[in-house]
Order: sequence, then structure tokens, then C-alpha cells
Amino acid sequence: MTNPSSDVANGTGGPIAPRDPVAKRSELYILHESMIEATPRPDGTFSQEIYLDGNRLVDKARIAGNVSDEAILELLKSSSGFRRLVHSIGISVQAHEEEDTQVNFTLEHRGMNHSGSRMSISCSADGSETLLILGDYEASPDDDVLAKFAFEFDRVGALATTTVVFYLNDGYQVPELVNDSPVEFESQAYREMIKKSLMSPGNNRRLKAAIEKAKRGEPVTIAYIGGSITQGAGAVPIHSHCYAYRSYDLFKQMFAPQDGSSIRLIKAGLGGTPSELGVVRYDRDVLKEGTAQPDIAIVEFAVNDANDETEGNCYESLVLKALNSNNKPAVILLFSVFMNDWNLQDRLAPVGWHYDLPMVSVKDAVVEQFRWTADQGKVISKKQFFYDIYHPTNAGHRVMADCLAWLFTVTDQAISDEEDISTDKSPIIGNDYVGIQLLDRLNGEGIAQIDTGGFREKDTDLHTANMDDHTYGTPQFPNNWMHTTESGTDRFKMTLRSKRLILVFKDSGDPSFGTANIWVDGKLVRQGDPRIANWTHCNAVILYDEPHLIEHTVEIKMAAGHEDKRFTILGFGYVL
Repeated sequence: MTNPSSDVANGTGGPIAPRDPVAKRSELYILHESMIEATPRPDGTFSQEIYLDGNRLVDKARIAGNVSDEAILELLKSSSGFRRLVHSIGISVQAHEEEDTQVNFTLEHRGMNHSGSRMSISCSADGSETLLILGDYEASPDDDVLAKFAFEFDRVGALATTTVVFYLNDGYQVPELVNDSPVEFESQAYREMIKKSLMSPGNNRRLKAAIEKAKRGEPVTIAYIGGSITQGAGAVPIHSHCYAYRSYDLFKQMFAPQDGSSIRLIKAGLGGTPSELGVVRYDRDVLKEGTAQPDIAIVEFAVNDANDETEGNCYESLVLKALNSNNKPAVILLFSVFMNDWNLQDRLAPVGWHYDLPMVSVKDAVVEQFRWTADQGKVISKKQFFYDIYHPTNAGHRVMADCLAWLFTVTDQAISDEEDISTDKSPIIGNDYVGIQLLDRLNGEGIAQIDTGGFREKDTDLHTANMDDHTYGTPQFPNNWMHTTESGTDRFKMTLRSKRLILVFKDSGDPSFGTANIWVDGKLVRQGDPRIANWTHCNAVILYDEPHLIEHTVEIKMAAGHEDKRFTILGFGYVL
């Protein structure tokens, strides 16, 4: 019989003595149980991309990781600092459907010359953690900042919940993760919070009429126009969990439960754009070029209009454009909020008071209670409400929808105002852009004299947005004019009669794009630099604003040193 003790002594069997315990690395959570969705990408893949450039990674460390140490946050701002701080990355993905078994995770750096290194690893989608060790990947000397995470699936529409943790190198410590108590959406405290959102029920005649139409089974169209929050950013899936769809669905349940098909949704949110572009888009994206007549129009630009050159003129013009539509829709002003408790309702709400409009403030509902403890009555924390410092989570979108539903409830229970809203009064900020119309490659020849010069190509790599209840993105301003590297130096030239003109051009992070000079009547009025924002989206700028209708000539030419670069004129908004 074998002597067990001798086997152990000889190393041939028996229990093995454990190693000394490895010190647990400090865990910095970047994503914690966050929903992701595989959407189509231009290269034919299906993925969720989480952008990290700018201050986005720092913001995620503050929100998800509860990090306040400025030295650690500073390290996250560069690729080199990231490598000093982080030892490895833990990725956990739990697919919502059994058919989604694998996901490819990539961390992409952006280099000083645009391209950067990529760290990719295949992960099981069963909720188990996969460890990506930074030391296994060679850094590029060109790496500048972290650009994005990408979760690539085998099919479009795949849903999953993910957690991404940075395990820190020795010598660095961050606070342990503290989870908030679940939001009690059915509680009295939640209902009281929602009630605080109602800034004003306004004149209810038009909204009351739309509700009564729905009750009678007649068709009712609810339209939303705004920025990325209205587009649905932060909601997963974006088309069904955004506040616009949720509030539209609540309206159906409240007033047309038997035949919800009679209620139509128009969603026209576009990320990173102010009412300066919204007023240009209204006829195309909300009125559908005259084929739609919304009964209710919800306007949400309270966190997008900081850079509105007109400081509210375009916003009031947009509100009046909607109010003065032939079918007299109800116009609701919605004021969303950023994580720093900021919005522009102090500038924009006077428009609502001036025309006695219904106004709903998400800021008024949530900001005060953000500062409370659970014992003081906090209902939802900032971590629960915000996906990042700008956009709501699914829970945040639900709060926004419930705020609108409270207005619907109050209006339904009230007696209808006898007199309609009056717009026959002087504007409080301005109404100079009410009559603005879109001019692009599709209709330009019938409106203006145009010589495209070197801007003769079409750009197809465009900002996309999930419009209405679509699961896919719609390219914005496809009827454009693009200067390419082979186009030469000929300038784009357009002559037309108008009082005001807005140029819409494409911003891009692609280094092949360059700066263009813009002249009006032979005078250089501005430069268009598509690289400032560093991501693909639509940029609206005013070229002239005058009281009288006269003929102007606009010329656009690549700036010196940028003759071999790209530049895309997406379109123009003009006022006669």
C-alpha cells in the first residue's frame, strides 16, 4: 500500500500546498451592468460602440467608478497614462438571447495621426469574465488617447448586459463599487418627483383636443424634435426605450388602448445639433415634406442650444413654425438636463410663458432629489439616471416619459380652455427664421444659380439617426456636395435672393477632411473647420442675417494647404 505522506513528500500525489494569496487589484468600473445593442456599421459588422475620447472616459470613471482622485482621472486622458494606471481589463457580457454566444471586444486607441493600436479579445456571452491583459498587447508609439470600446456580435439587434472593469496596477487605489437601491417606480415618492416636472400646463385647448381625438379612435400624430436625447442616446434598444417612444406608448395606453394603431409616432432627434439646425429640418423631418400634420409637437433643445448663434431666435422661430401649422398642433416645451444640473430653461422658458405653452422640466423633477440621501427621500441617483454626463439611461428615459405622461394626465382631467393660443404678438426673442426652407442638391437648381466647381461628388459617410421607431439609422442630408482629394481647386459658387442663410456642413474625425473658406459677396465671412468636433455630425452656421431680401453670392473654396482635402456641404437653410 502506498504511503500518502511519502507521495506528498516526493511530489507524486496528494494535496498541493497553496500559493501565497495574490493581492486583489483595485477595481475601477467603467461600465456596470450596462445595456448594449448590436447595430449596423458601415463596414458591415454589428456592434455597440462606446466612445471614450474627449472627457468621456473620465466621465465614466466618475459616474460608474465613483472616482474623484484627480491624479487618476488625469491618467485616463492619455494612452500612456492609461498604461501606467491599468494592468488588465475585465469584460463580462451576458447575452439576452441564447443564440448570441460570443462577442468580440475591442479597445481602440486614436493616434496623433488618427490611426492607433487595437486590443481585441473574444469573450463568451454567458456572463463570465474575460481578462484582457495590457502587457500582452504592444502599444503603438503613435497612440494618443483611448478612442472607443466596441462589442461586435454576429447579428444585428443582439442585446446584452455588460460590465467593464479596469484592474489597476500596484500603487493605485479607487473606491469600491457601491450600488444604489433599485428605483421604486411605483412608489409615492416617485410620483411626487414626477409631479414637480410640470412647469406649466399652459393653454390646454390644443392638447386637450388631441387627447379627445385619440379617445374617439381618430388618428393622432405625436412628433418629437430635438438633439441626441430625443434621438434616444443612452437608451437600449434605442428605438423602443427612448423617452419619445415610451411617452408615445403611454399616450396610446392612456387614450387609445383599444386601437393603438391610430396613434402615429414621428421622432426627429439628431445628436449634437441645436434648434439652429432643428428649424431647418422641421419641414423635412417632422412635417415629412407636407405629408404629415402632427397633432402634438414636443420640442427638446434645452441642452443643445448653448452654441445657438441666435441665442433663442431660432428656438422661438421653431416653436412658432410648429404653432402656426395649418392644423394648429399642441406644442409642448420639454427641458432635459445634463449631469452637472445644467440646462437652458431660463433662456427658453420665457418663450413658453409668452405663448402660454405646456412646459415640462426634467431638471425641476430630478435635480433637487439628486442631493438627498436615501433617508431624506432620494428616488433616483445620478448614476441610475445618467448613461454618461449628457444622456439618460433606460431609467432616465423612463423618468422623462413619465414626466410627459403627467402633463397628459393633468390636461385630460382639466376643463378645456375656451380661447386658443395666440401667436399674433411680437416675439419675445425673435421670429426671423420661421419661414426658413432647406436647399440642397435635390432642389437647389430650382432655387439658386449653382456652380458646384470642385464640390461635385456626393458624400455617403454621413451622420445617421434612428428616426421615428426605426431600428436602423437614416443618413442625414444625403443630397450634398462634397469636395474630394481629386476635385481640384475650383470653388463652389451659389447666387440667390434671401434675407438669411444658414450653411450646414459635415464635421468629421477623418484626417482626410480639411478647412474651407467661405465668402459672401466677395468678403471672407468665416472658415468651416470640420475637425473641431472630431466626429461625424451636422454643423449649422449662419452666413448672413439681414432685414431685406437681396441677391447674394456665396463662394466656398478649400483653404490654403487644404486643397487636397475633403469638405462636404450638406445643405443650406434660406429665408425669403
